[in-house]
Amino acid sequence: MTIARLIAGRAGQVWTIDADDTVASAVELLAERRIGAVPVADAGVAVAGIFSERDALYSLRKHGAAMLTRKVREVMTSPVISVSPDHSALDALALMTRRRIRHLPVMDQGQMVAFISIGDLVKYRIERIEAEAEALRTYIQSA
Repeated sequence: MTIARLIAGRAGQVWTIDADDTVASAVELLAERRIGAVPVADAGVAVAGIFSERDALYSLRKHGAAMLTRKVREVMTSPVISVSPDHSALDALALMTRRRIRHLPVMDQGQMVAFISIGDLVKYRIERIEAEAEALRTYIQSA
């Protein structure tokens, strides 16, 4: 299955934050929306980075409470690792596992069309395994 099929029919909005916003506003967005990461927009760049819970924790450890007044661009993860809609879901899952990341922007012709999490891909994988197991059970019972 491709990423395009995985994200087909998604109507959800992808939240973003500007690179010049404060870390405090980024943390507020993560908490308010109950999300683990947000793509970072910058002038002329579709996705300049990713700001995640990990970035907030690492920044807090390094800078203390003063990190809340820093700009997101100073603490975000960059450069961005992304996938295209024609990537396979399993390849994307392998990429996330190998790079130890939990979120990927889906880029198509330089524009972000979706933002997927490792949870999206694990859910797909579990559904696939369950379908295969059911097909095997049906086959065995009919033999």
